[in-house]
Amino acid sequence: MDFSCAFPPVPETPDHIALAEKLGYRRAWVFDTPALQLDVWMTLARAADRTSHIELGSGVLIPSLRHVMVTAAAIATLVDLAPGRVNVGIGSGFTGRLAMGQRPNSWAFVAQYARQLRTLLAGEIVEVDGAATRLLHGPGQAPARPIRVPFLFAVRGPKALAVARELGQGILSVTPTAGFAWSTLMIHGTVLAPGEPFDSPRVMAAAGAGASIVLHRAYEFPGDAGELERLPGGQAWRKAIEAIPERERHLHTHEGHLTFLNALDRPVVNGDMIKAFTFTGETAALRARVGELAAKGVTEIAFQPKGPDIPRELSAFAAMAGLPASPAPIRV
Repeated sequence: MDFSCAFPPVPETPDHIALAEKLGYRRAWVFDTPALQLDVWMTLARAADRTSHIELGSGVLIPSLRHVMVTAAAIATLVDLAPGRVNVGIGSGFTGRLAMGQRPNSWAFVAQYARQLRTLLAGEIVEVDGAATRLLHGPGQAPARPIRVPFLFAVRGPKALAVARELGQGILSVTPTAGFAWSTLMIHGTVLAPGEPFDSPRVMAAAGAGASIVLHRAYEFPGDAGELERLPGGQAWRKAIEAIPERERHLHTHEGHLTFLNALDRPVVNGDMIKAFTFTGETAALRARVGELAAKGVTEIAFQPKGPDIPRELSAFAAMAGLPASPAPIRV
């Protein structure tokens, strides 16, 4: 099992990635959420300058946010800064698009974009917007082509899985997914100190936003008409969001996405939700869950630390995972 970390692109993220490298994490993934945080590629470039061996990647880029040539140039820039350490996660768009009032891209569009991107990185000609297009960088202006980087796809449903099998080297998911040699599970939570309750202020700050995501997903992508109402607090959450004018709801639903509890989430998220929906527990319990995830086909766990003390979260998780550079478990 590989242990990695995931971050929103905020000002301190490059330093947090440098700490993750010291603690022994294999990879760092950075979100592509420009409506909420900073730029993914600038953040990864800053992290590259602070690190020497941790792998760096978009987790995940949203194709419609940038022309494919711009993305190819961004990847080339990162490869130049961190050769052999770059991974490219690609998705159809969850909060990266929904926070702007847009639905996710179609998987046909994502697949076309990925094919164009791979062709450009290979140094070959591809048609984009009806015209022949190629990376034209001269000697010394970019890494030599072909530029080879792994593509991973954020999967949800059969269309996404089909694209991942055709075009990817692996997947990123929020549920354990077997059948891929590289299967990354994105998780949220915190390592509890012995006897620490699930609803302590520290745990609420470190794991509450991870629990609230189940409400957001059930509202945006309902599996059936009553899915949200069956979740703890779901009925109250729906009443609160539907009291907001429809044209502005997306501006409130995704505020604080995976970083803090917003005004809609705070009244309904509690310790029971954190226990049920996040990777939160004491060290022994979490180690047992790691084994269960490996048995389900997960090959990499990507932990996103949250709350006011990111170094504590990274250090405590590294100690739980037994990373070689991790310190003794942190007590709180």
